[in-house]
Amino acid sequence: MSELDDAVTTLEGTAGNDDARFQNERLFDQTNEGAQGYKKKEVVITGGPWPQDVTDETMVINMGPQHPSTHGVLRLMVELDGEIVVDAKPIVGYLHTGMEKTGEELTYVQGCTNVTRMDYASPLSNELVFSLAAEKLLGIEIPERATWARMLLVELNRISSHLLFQATNGMDVGAVSMMIYGWREREEVLRLLEKITGLRMNHNYIRVGGIAADLPEGWKKDVLEICDKVEKGVHQYDSLLSGNPIFQERMVGVGILSTEQALSLSATGPILRSTGYAWDLRKEQPYLAYDQVDFDVITTSNGDVFDRYRIRLYEILESIKIVKQCVENMPKGDYRVQDKKVTPPPRARIDESMEALIHHFKLFTEGFKVPAGETYAAVESPRGEIGCYMVSDSSSKPLRMHVRGPSFYNLQSMVPMMKGRYFADAVAVISSVDPIMGEVDR
Repeated sequence: MSELDDAVTTLEGTAGNDDARFQNERLFDQTNEGAQGYKKKEVVITGGPWPQDVTDETMVINMGPQHPSTHGVLRLMVELDGEIVVDAKPIVGYLHTGMEKTGEELTYVQGCTNVTRMDYASPLSNELVFSLAAEKLLGIEIPERATWARMLLVELNRISSHLLFQATNGMDVGAVSMMIYGWREREEVLRLLEKITGLRMNHNYIRVGGIAADLPEGWKKDVLEICDKVEKGVHQYDSLLSGNPIFQERMVGVGILSTEQALSLSATGPILRSTGYAWDLRKEQPYLAYDQVDFDVITTSNGDVFDRYRIRLYEILESIKIVKQCVENMPKGDYRVQDKKVTPPPRARIDESMEALIHHFKLFTEGFKVPAGETYAAVESPRGEIGCYMVSDSSSKPLRMHVRGPSFYNLQSMVPMMKGRYFADAVAVISSVDPIMGEVDR
């Protein structure tokens, strides 16, 4: 008798008629989804007794995609031996939006409105890497003020992203009040970003050729006030969590990853730096003006969940150092390239000049043409290396565009982190990876 027959017999006893047998086969098929197939002949019915004599067999269960602790539409198939994770497999694709293919149908002027929605916790990094790639193909140098303003904005965005992590990570491991405190400071940063860019998220502010508008009046005072508030908050988080024995019990020694494993899985960002490997593109391959500011690359050596929490906590303080230097050293001058073929004219000129009106109309309807070629640009986002590979065919749209989303690669590291740990530790591991599914299912 086949396993299916055994299972049907277990479910029903003995099938009374063909209809009942068909219904039980259908029920079994519906609950036997591919690799989730039952490995044992005994099928435990909900509410029924668990077989006491089974000691050498495992069970495969789903975690997500609806689970609140999977940080979006992430599905994990976890093989368990009791409460110990034997194997795990992240399954993606539930949020697929085709943003890369969409990007090939949008002009370079429109492109930032698309990529900014990938990593929606750090949208300015997406806009930056897209703009840098397009500017490489165009062969243009943006003004110094635009360079420093971009650096100011992406560091503020890094702060808001890490504050989001502190809030949700605390919630995931049981420090519920941390959600309120982390949200408190993040809200202040988002209010500042809204004042500068016009939007809390998905800003479309960093554009090819510079930034959309100059920094508003009074921005220096607002930025420094936010830095003081966030710095005070970070010290409170440190006091609340880092020495808490319950918090440490949930995180220390959990989800350990070695440097060799991280490199072999192409993990970057805090995951790689938590293993003791000091790799940060801002230092190793400087872009913008990162070679002109003073900051440290935070590393630890244990490679566990607790280390990844600490790295993100202290990276907030390093970003504050960079932001303060941006305030102090912000140059004067143009905030975007003064090239009529790339940059739209000032709005006031549209009412005065027919030429300005035509340039404005052509740029926003047809875009600008980019010389043929291919390039790759990469920046350090809060989650690691985000890259943009772009191919141009001399038209106003990219022929090909591919984004290297760090969350996509970092998800692989969950598997070795979870193996051999309790199932309860899976939530802490997922939180420490800090994945954003919008850039995974692009």
